[in-house]
Amino acid sequence: MLRELLPGATVMAALVNPTNSNAAKQSDDMRTAARALGLQLYVLHASSDSDFDAAFVALSQVRASAVVIGADTFFVSRSAQLGALTARHKVPAIYQFREFAAAGGLLSYGSSIIESYRQVGIYTGRILKGERPADLPVQQSTKVELIINMKTAKTLGLTFPLTLLGRADDVIE
Repeated sequence: MLRELLPGATVMAALVNPTNSNAAKQSDDMRTAARALGLQLYVLHASSDSDFDAAFVALSQVRASAVVIGADTFFVSRSAQLGALTARHKVPAIYQFREFAAAGGLLSYGSSIIESYRQVGIYTGRILKGERPADLPVQQSTKVELIINMKTAKTLGLTFPLTLLGRADDVIE
């Protein structure tokens, strides 16, 4: 998909939170994926609001064609800010949650928060009816969503293949 959207891309960036215990694994996974696509990857760090501007300046300096924003609760709570920054810097960006694409990010692909909350509600109900939490199996949401922001795509001069648009769970016009 990346090659179809950005055929001339050679440099990508990843934004991760270095205080997140999974940051090193996220960075390694993204480096592996970038290498497989023949891309150079720059890992940028942000762990506070003040780090965002510096990260996006660095993004411009390395002339990254796009940015992947690592999964992190700090970033989740700043989806609107990150969406606005990617729009202002005119850089295609992907993140895990729908709120990012709704805030101006190009696209999101990840677990459905609504599905996760539904599962939490079911478990809460089971516990309130007397089941012991230790007896309940661990579950993980298996529903993933692809959200595409076409307004952002148009601003960036990007087009999506109709086959991808047809598979999207939501297309923001």
